[in-house]
Amino acid sequence: MPETTPDTTQSTAAADWELAPADAGACERLARTLCTGAHQQVDSAEWVARARDAWEELPLPLRRAVRRFRRHSGPHGTLVIGGLPVDQAALPATPAVLGSVQRRATVPAAMLTMVACGLGEPLAYLAEKSGALVQDVVPVPGQETFHGNAGSVPLSFHTENGFHPHPPDYVVFLCLRADHDQAAGMRTAGIRRALPLLTTVGRQALFAPEFITTPPPSFGADAAAGEPDVEPRPVLSGAAEDPDIRMAQLVTTPLTPRATAALAEFGRACEATARTLRLTPGDLVVIDNRVTVHGRTAFHPRYDGADRWLQRTYVTTDLRRSRDHRPHDGHILAR
Repeated sequence: MPETTPDTTQSTAAADWELAPADAGACERLARTLCTGAHQQVDSAEWVARARDAWEELPLPLRRAVRRFRRHSGPHGTLVIGGLPVDQAALPATPAVLGSVQRRATVPAAMLTMVACGLGEPLAYLAEKSGALVQDVVPVPGQETFHGNAGSVPLSFHTENGFHPHPPDYVVFLCLRADHDQAAGMRTAGIRRALPLLTTVGRQALFAPEFITTPPPSFGADAAAGEPDVEPRPVLSGAAEDPDIRMAQLVTTPLTPRATAALAEFGRACEATARTLRLTPGDLVVIDNRVTVHGRTAFHPRYDGADRWLQRTYVTTDLRRSRDHRPHDGHILAR
């Protein structure tokens, strides 16, 4: 499916539900406690430990929603909660440089990390965004056609880091600013809605190890020199009636004619069942990366300090399984 396909998916208000004002205030007060004290480095083990403990003190409706989603992510594989604090009055200009990340504790970074700890454990990849746990998703001048978080052209459907032996189980985004024109949309498509649209032949091919997925452009040109998993693998795996996905339209290559046809069929099924979420400040999006692909519509940045700004973190439900990739038992996958 061409990446320039017009956005014809159902557009919807993003939030599944809004956090009550009193609960949002409680979240902000708790987040601010993580922005004080001796340990304010987001990537430090001490700060993550504080965020893990703080998760238990978040309002019950938020914790309950995240726990239920963790057990089963539903037909869309996404959870969107509105009304979270992002400290808008204190936000600096939207970053406009490559590799922008959040190293020091802020209210948005604290919210992201607390929710990540409720889902599992935060995770990062050294080759992407210098291994930062909280990453900025912002348009960068000169990168308009870049197929990644720095671009502003349409971003095709993908699961995050499907090439890696240990892809994240969840991807969590928090919207700090919307784009000027309210045009940018996060597009999501879940396998639970797309699967019934696949033919028997297409399903069989997608379950066969006839595809290679390479590192995305955000990992840089030298990523293949590390230790990516370049063995052929299936796009779908696990239970036939509720499979997992590993696929990125930009970097997944089918190796056989039937794989080529099946990948195109899968793309059409995703397109037919996709939703477009128009995010506003305070919208938190949790994507089950095992069963849902996501992408983005095009938008027009102005590079005036008030462009679209999301922050992102990855989550694993089982940190132990990647121990051989994480020096000193930290949260960063070094290879």
